[in-house]
Amino acid sequence: MQALNQSSSGGKATTPARHQVATAVIGAAMIGYLVHKTPDARIRLENLTAMAHDLGELSANDAAVVAQLLARSPSEPLTTSPISV
Repeated sequence: MQALNQSSSGGKATTPARHQVATAVIGAAMIGYLVHKTPDARIRLENLTAMAHDLGELSANDAAVVAQLLARSPSEPLTTSPISV
């Protein structure tokens, strides 16, 4: 029996860009904060946002969305999107 080798000309998996990974991780932390509303979830979101900003992987718009979310009271219901365009 012969092993099948994938052709080098076939489709290859692509690695997501660092800013995409940062956005995904911050998005997950944001959802965690919105769901759990705990101090630990808030600190995680703040730390991940600061790290992504320091690395230059977070856009100004994305940082503004996180800042708006963190400026709200944790008990305040999210009735509209925090994104203001």
